[in-house]
Amino acid sequence: MEFRYLTAGESHGPSLTAIVEGIPANLELSAADINRHLARRQQGHGRGGRMKIETDRVEFLSGVRWGKTIGSPITLSITNRDWENWEKKMSADSQDRLTDIAVTHPRPGHADLSGALKYAQDDVRNILERSSARETAARVAVGSLCRTLLEKLDIELFAYVVELGGVLAKGEVDDPRQRATLAEASPCRTYDEQAEKKMIAAIDAAKVAGDTLGGVVEVAVFGVPVGLGSHIQWDRRLDARLAAAVMSIQAFKGVEIGIGFEVARRPGSQVHDEISYSGQDFGRKSNRAGGLEGGMTNGEPIIVRGAMKPIPTLYTPLQTVDLKSKEAFAATVERSDVCAVPAAAVVAEAMVAIEVTRAVLEMFGGDCIEDLTERIAAYRQRLERY
Repeated sequence: MEFRYLTAGESHGPSLTAIVEGIPANLELSAADINRHLARRQQGHGRGGRMKIETDRVEFLSGVRWGKTIGSPITLSITNRDWENWEKKMSADSQDRLTDIAVTHPRPGHADLSGALKYAQDDVRNILERSSARETAARVAVGSLCRTLLEKLDIELFAYVVELGGVLAKGEVDDPRQRATLAEASPCRTYDEQAEKKMIAAIDAAKVAGDTLGGVVEVAVFGVPVGLGSHIQWDRRLDARLAAAVMSIQAFKGVEIGIGFEVARRPGSQVHDEISYSGQDFGRKSNRAGGLEGGMTNGEPIIVRGAMKPIPTLYTPLQTVDLKSKEAFAATVERSDVCAVPAAAVVAEAMVAIEVTRAVLEMFGGDCIEDLTERIAAYRQRLERY
């Protein structure tokens, strides 16, 4: 069965929903497996008032029975606690329509104007509700489900912040596992204590100025078998899928794999990873490729980075034009964060988990977890005999 998923729901609607198809039966799964990552998404210095209202929890509406998946589509639901304050404003009933609440001042850098023009809307609320990064809660839920499957297959994921507001994380920690351990205790989800202090100061200064900050997050994946993805067709290349998945996150404007754009600045001798053989396994002497060559995993850890722009909602708003009068106005100010880069690392981690899961299921299949694990084990054994 093909792995696929959809999300639905508005930022201030009753709930966010995701339907996931293709997860094998008999995978042990609990709400706690997902809720802990939903909680990670809500953390971070610079988050706004919405995070004080919401305490995201998932509910299984289908596909899970007595703590295990049963092979049918899994429906995940996350209630929006703020719905009680928006029930009339976001009602599906035409009789509840309110007057004079339309949002007509689109924000620069947001989907507001393009969406309003595309869908013939005179109220930007109909665009911003769905384009809001609140939707990423549903994607983190899906990614956490996928992560549970990957962990069953001894595949681990880690995410952390490497840059925020122009402050680079340096430190002496190179191992992604150690970086992630340190990052989990950091309000900026970073591993460099000195950089963390500067990041916090930068966020606080931006808040005073009514401004916002962006940054760069990194995701590392360990234990991935050789050969996920394919060089055969453009749309089967795993590096392309990972890039698209990370770029799809709201406010992300760039993606790198391995050393990324640095490859354009170096000679080939300082870019390509030399091949070694330990007597049992092939390996690489370095990992500048970020674990991917020719659209396929090469056995090294996958390393993906994403660049997030500052959030478009500014408390010192930029100039825009009113949709109706066409006169100049200050852009709409929605309740927002000063900086959501630490949370974005968790979202990027989820998106990478989704795409790695898709690649695993395409390559090995299996309608139950027993078949899937058996096939992967057999494949790994074959590689050892190569």
